[in-house]
Parts: sequence; C-alpha cells; structure tokens
Amino acid sequence: MEESPMLHTPHRKFYRKVLWERLLLFVKQNVVMVVAMTAALVTMILVPVDREYLGYFDVKTLTCLFCVLAVVCALKNIRFFYTLAQKIVVCCKNTRLSILALVYITFIGSMLIANDMALLTFLPLGYFVLGTTGKTKYMAFTFIMQNIAANLGGMLTPFGNPQNLYLYTKFSIPAMEFMGIMIVPFGIAVVLITACCLIFVRPEPLAMRDTPAALPKGRTALYLVLFVLAIAIVFRGIPYWIGLIVIPAVLLVADRKALKMVDYPLLLTFVFFFVFSGNMARIDAVRRLFSFLMEKSTLLFSAISCQFISNVPSAILLSQFTENYRDLLIGVNVGGVGSMIASLASLITFREYTQHAPNQSKRYILLFSAFNFAFLFILTGIMLLINSFV
Repeated sequence: MEESPMLHTPHRKFYRKVLWERLLLFVKQNVVMVVAMTAALVTMILVPVDREYLGYFDVKTLTCLFCVLAVVCALKNIRFFYTLAQKIVVCCKNTRLSILALVYITFIGSMLIANDMALLTFLPLGYFVLGTTGKTKYMAFTFIMQNIAANLGGMLTPFGNPQNLYLYTKFSIPAMEFMGIMIVPFGIAVVLITACCLIFVRPEPLAMRDTPAALPKGRTALYLVLFVLAIAIVFRGIPYWIGLIVIPAVLLVADRKALKMVDYPLLLTFVFFFVFSGNMARIDAVRRLFSFLMEKSTLLFSAISCQFISNVPSAILLSQFTENYRDLLIGVNVGGVGSMIASLASLITFREYTQHAPNQSKRYILLFSAFNFAFLFILTGIMLLINSFV
C-alpha cells in the first residue's frame, strides 16, 4: 500500500526550513558578494552580454589574491601568526604596552596577510590577553584600534588590502612608487593610532604567562617559502601562472584544509564587481557623471564613496573613470575608516566583539563611529591639504 503524501509533509517543511536558514546564514555572512552579484545581474540587463565582457576580468589580480590567501590560511592552521604575536605580548609588563603591542601586531600583520585575515587572527588574541588579565574594560577600545590598524596598516603594501592589489595590477604601478604614494598617510596613521593608545590607556601593571605552543619546524619553513613565492608574484618577480600551479599543488599534499579555507566569496565578489564596473563604464550617463566627479576631486569622492559601498567596490568601480591612480589609491585606503560598511574588516570586528559582549553593541557602535570618523576627517583633510600644495 502506498504511503500518503501527507506523511511526508512535515519532513518537507523541516527540510525547507533548514535550507532557508542555511541560505539566510550564507547571505548574512556574504552580504557584499550577494550585493555584487545582484548589481552585476542588473547591469547585465542594461548591457547585454557580448565579447567585451571578456575584457572585464583581471585574471592576474584574482590569481595573486588566491595565492596569498591560500598560503596565509596554511600559516594560520599551524597558528604561526598567533604564536608569534603571543610571544611579543608576553614581553609587555603593563596594559598600555600590551594594547600597543596588540595594535601594532595587527597593523604590521595587515601589511603581510591582508586586513581581514589580520583581524581574524589577532582579535582573539586581544580578547585572550584582556580576558585573562582582568582588563576587559579596554576591550571595546582595543578592538576598535585593532580594526583601524588593520584597515590603515595594509595601505603601505600592494597586498595589504584587496583594493591595493587590484589598483597596483590594473595601473601597473611600480612597487617603490606605490609605497612612496602611501608612506605619508601611513605615517600619519601610525602617529594617530599611537597617540590614541597613549592617551586612552593607563600603564596599569599586567602579568601574562608565557605559554605559546611550539611551531612545527618543517611545515613552518615550507609555508614561509610559499609565502615568499606569493609575495614575489605580487611584486611581478615571478609570472603569476607559476604560483597558480605550484602553491595549490604543494598545499594539496601539505594542507588541503587551507585550500578549502580560502575566502572564495571574496574572489567571487571581485568577479561580480568586474562585471558591474565594466558595464557601468559603458553607460554614457554614468560615465559622464563619474568622470565629472572624479575630475573635481578623485581623493575626496573616492573616500566618500567607500562610506556607502565599501572600499573594494569603490576601487574597482571608480578605476574605470580616472587615470589618477595616486589620489584614487589614497582615497580608497583612507576611506576604509569611517562608517561600519566602509571596509568588510569592520564588520568582522563588530561580529567578534558582540560575541564576547552581546549587551554592549550600542556603546561599541558609538565608540567605533567617534574614533573612525575622527581618523577619516583628519587623514582626508591632511591629504587634501597636501594635494593643494603639490
């Protein structure tokens, strides 16, 4: 006798509910990618698919980003960065020095492993240090300073922020010129971050136990060699296709989990925004408007645009309407501070903080906005003032 379809209805409802919850979780975790996909699909209605679409994609940028992310994931799996940072913090004897160390580690880490990965690695260390020493009253401030450090520290190197890697590749900027452009806002950021830590944190006594685990020597050496290879590819010392072959091949044997951990939604976000920005540049009214605005002040308009659509989309979109890569580069890096959506890294910090202090989100947002917009106004103002004399 056949079973009644009604018997299966509760199961179907259950599975639909589970699928719906998973879909909502995926969208929540990858908001920018979903927005980028939607924007790309909308513009594809206005600009039908043709051969010009093939010219939208920057394969070298995607390859460099994939190689760096894969190796960083492998190093993270052996707790390389966390162990190194913990050893540094243990040497600090008071709260002020410990928080400065945490912020500087995040600052330097963002130059090497990108801002979002630096936060995912060092925010837990910040919580560990403050939690185990009874200094949680500084947690909101520390997280905010780490967030600002991650967004601004990565500005100095081509691989420090995703938008840097894209602009560095698109405009074929020489490495020394790139760092020469960014050294002034970078230096200002260092001074501002240091001043905030000295002013708002007291030098209270602090004691930490030296308990970092030993690193596996063989895998550590192997992954550091791969990291050097990835950086050499970014700096155009080695053809990018070599990294695309060597790095995945080695990690398939040494650490397959690292390949699974790569931020593929970030790579897809780039792909979708390549389509979106390429199509926008082919719409006459949009091209005329954006070209006009960029001629007025590339630096100011790019910094403002980050506050509404984030720094990576701003870099990809606005690069279609100007050749002034100097001001665009400064604008999309300085614009990474400010609003909560100015950089994806800020959302990572907010999520991490609310996990530890779920009842203090409003206070955190107020403090975050106060410090971030202060940094945005000061940095943008100084760089616009410098531009007026150049």
